[in-house]
Amino acid sequence: MKSKTLFFSLLCPAILSCSTAHQPSCQVPVSEADEPMMKGKFEPTWESLKHYKVPEWYRNAKFGIWAHWGPQCVEGTGDWMARSMYMEGSPVYNYHVEHYGHPSEVGFKDVIPSFKAEHWNPDSLVAFYKKIGAQYFFALGNHHDNFDLWDSKYHPWNSVNMGPKRDVLAEWEKAARKQGLPFGISLHADHAWTWYEPAQRHDTIGPKKGIPYDGKLTKADGKGKWWEGYDPQDLYAQNHPLSENSWDDGMIHRQWAWGDGACLPTREYVTNFYNRTLEVINRYNPDILYFDVTVLPFYPISDAGLKIAAHFYNHNMATHDGKLEAVLNGKILDDEQRKALVWDVERGAPNQIIADKWQTCTCLGGWHYDRSYYDNDRYKSAADVVKLLIDVVSKNGNLLLSVPLRADGTFDDKEEKILMEFGDWMNTNKEAIYDTQPWKVFGEGPIANSDIAINAQGFNEGSYTNATAQEIRFTQKGEALYVTALAWPKDKQVVVKSLSQGNDLYPGKISQVELLGYGTVDFNRTAEGLVINLPDKPLNRIAPVFKVE
Repeated sequence: MKSKTLFFSLLCPAILSCSTAHQPSCQVPVSEADEPMMKGKFEPTWESLKHYKVPEWYRNAKFGIWAHWGPQCVEGTGDWMARSMYMEGSPVYNYHVEHYGHPSEVGFKDVIPSFKAEHWNPDSLVAFYKKIGAQYFFALGNHHDNFDLWDSKYHPWNSVNMGPKRDVLAEWEKAARKQGLPFGISLHADHAWTWYEPAQRHDTIGPKKGIPYDGKLTKADGKGKWWEGYDPQDLYAQNHPLSENSWDDGMIHRQWAWGDGACLPTREYVTNFYNRTLEVINRYNPDILYFDVTVLPFYPISDAGLKIAAHFYNHNMATHDGKLEAVLNGKILDDEQRKALVWDVERGAPNQIIADKWQTCTCLGGWHYDRSYYDNDRYKSAADVVKLLIDVVSKNGNLLLSVPLRADGTFDDKEEKILMEFGDWMNTNKEAIYDTQPWKVFGEGPIANSDIAINAQGFNEGSYTNATAQEIRFTQKGEALYVTALAWPKDKQVVVKSLSQGNDLYPGKISQVELLGYGTVDFNRTAEGLVINLPDKPLNRIAPVFKVE
């Protein structure tokens, strides 16, 4: 084992110093030479950041929509396409080779010009998202593919220089402000360093065996090509040794927090991401920032993430007359970190009420547009989305829903149908969602009573979308208690055990039960529960919501 570590450290020396010394000198300190961190109330320490308070607007909003959209949508083969196309024999690799060319000749950089956004209308999209219930809107600023969707002065591979040749973030922001929606931006490019490592590979069989993919190309290689003058290393960031076991496609997940043999990034690379992030904050004034990382960007190997957090909060206060209205999402947070950031759970939820505000992010289909979801009817249904929303809100969370867009800037007809049905339900039942708080218990039923563990970032939402009418969730607002059955019961009766006669959870008298969108309904309070009788015909195909007073 010792000889293996020594051999690898010769390839990536930063690993040796960090894995043996654990000294501050092994970290990758960020430079503030180009983008100084704004000074103010918050300093780049957990002790300072834990004084953060979640703004009321975010506590009350409950539901946002996310345009997780960029050049990886071009081929329609789904999320992480720009990595998977370099994995020999994978479905994404096979599709790319058949339709675009071999990755030694046509790499991801060559896909970017096909990202034209020719039918993209941000005004109409954001207006539609607001109409169906979104209370905040998120845009993708960059993904692990390291392509910036704004006019970046620190990164030439951006959407103004190539692809749609439009400042995507500027147009999204303008549309969100026009609709009065808080504006969020997600930034993911910090992991391009390790994420793109398959671009350094080559085929191991077949006629292209041994021919390197395009991940190591340089600016000099572009003479006479469409990308002449651009350096592929600015995009791919692969001028470094491979991480340990890099040819193991799953290794990146174990190295996501920059451990387990990940080749550490240079100060130049870390600073470039830091500069780009501060540029986004200073130029577009986002209300929310989201990072697809463990805790914060480059944490714990660098101070970059903590400085970004402090800058974001201080900048937000400076633009809001000294009041902090910002939200910063992070993943896999401990209890102390959840006081400084808002915990994000990817495609999942804890099975209990969480005292600190949190969010789950999920998607109708794949994170980037994936045609197979359309072809095989794999999208979440409107009922699936509602079940997740109600469950999350009952536990003090928000739901951020990604709606995949095609490369032309539109969603498909199946997505539209799902969103319309969801919007109809929301418009009828929104009072049970917005401005509510959790009740004494979040719910009852087989799922509520189960031990459902979170896997890494989350990834347990499948445990919730199979809920039946036995599954009940509660929210409250003022004197009103809202009771949602997560499906319509076939026998036209909902039994709420938590509201049984004499139950300490609700000792007061129940004088009226209203089915939202219908009116008052008959009920009987027994020792077994509050028995609510439903009308003969369901109001929708999703779930009934009752207002108990």
